[in-house]
Amino acid sequence: MEYIHRQIEDVVCKAAQSFKAVLITGARQTGKSTLLRELFPERKQLSFDDLFLEEQAKENPEIFMMLHEPPVVLNEVQRVPDLFRYLKLHCDGSEAKGQFLLSGSQPFSLMRLAFESLAGRVAVLELSTLSLRELTGDSFSAPFVPGLDYLRERQKTVVKPKNIWEYIHRGGYPGVQDATVDWQMYFSSYVKTYLERDVRELSAVQDLDAFRKFMIACAARTGEILNYSNIAGEIGKDADTVKRWLSILEASGIIYLLEPYTASVLKHAIKTPKLYFRDTGLAAYLTRWLTVETLANGAMSGAFFETFVISEILKSYANRGLDYRYFVSYYRGRDLKSTTESEIDFIIEENGILYPVEIKQSSRPKADMTAAFQLLDTIPEKKRGMGAVVCLCPEPGVLRENVLALPVWYI
Repeated sequence: MEYIHRQIEDVVCKAAQSFKAVLITGARQTGKSTLLRELFPERKQLSFDDLFLEEQAKENPEIFMMLHEPPVVLNEVQRVPDLFRYLKLHCDGSEAKGQFLLSGSQPFSLMRLAFESLAGRVAVLELSTLSLRELTGDSFSAPFVPGLDYLRERQKTVVKPKNIWEYIHRGGYPGVQDATVDWQMYFSSYVKTYLERDVRELSAVQDLDAFRKFMIACAARTGEILNYSNIAGEIGKDADTVKRWLSILEASGIIYLLEPYTASVLKHAIKTPKLYFRDTGLAAYLTRWLTVETLANGAMSGAFFETFVISEILKSYANRGLDYRYFVSYYRGRDLKSTTESEIDFIIEENGILYPVEIKQSSRPKADMTAAFQLLDTIPEKKRGMGAVVCLCPEPGVLRENVLALPVWYI
């Protein structure tokens, strides 16, 4: 399969010129090792998937480091957490940049290790599954922010897909883009490997069949506000187990928990996060939407469309090396003096400006879909920026003075 260029490539190269170490995190099989091999072909490439190398690094880390001096690429470093202290010693012994290029498939655990051991020495970047931009060969790389300036630049390179649902159903894992790869077989192997490797490494989960059912229950709730008791009742476990297992899915990059927007003036806002699968292909496999047509016309099509949009927005930030967790949220509550709840699907905060986004699986968006946006005007010291309805309309348009209608491929 031909290598698909990643939009984070220039960010990785710049980080390697600025920091002594670079750590690429992300879920299993997002292409981390391939990316580093393509960008740094002249470097020695080692992977701790090799049991011999893992054993050597664990039992004789000093000798291992002596035999594999920098510059070097070390993949799957989550398997040898004790090696980080020796990486620190090597970094402190030289002012050279880009000494160690690291990758691993447990984002949260690795970030903690990196910040504890290599603070000030390491750049931590996230590699997501392939974005729609990457899959269509679109060169546009700016993070998504609703606005006329963004729209003007976006129009220069945008590629309209023939059928967006083919991308939603297939998902963004590089390995499933090969036309010769069986979609069901790929995800079956992925889930099996994930359960037997990542889940067991992150937690002492013995009942992998129960955890598999838990994954399915979560996939069936993508795009929904988290209800721990509801999931617990379905899989026959208690709420504490569900919370612990959710942390495993999040730590390994399978799900993302979108936190609610909080402000003192929004007194009746829901304070529970929303659950999103990071890849719609994996979620479709787990929930048994086995064809493009059944997914596009099925009961969960709206949830999958929303999940896809959220994922694409997050990728646009991660691919610029930005940690989106600190400036994205959603809102749901009754703060408009109404008997019904109002909701804003997604909020991007930048420089004190709040950009609201509504996500609708519709080809004909209406201005009244954005009525909840005015809630943001009540928040002191914040300003409401341009809003958008991301949908299936054929071309961009203006719904009202400060609200755009944007096709999903404009993200």
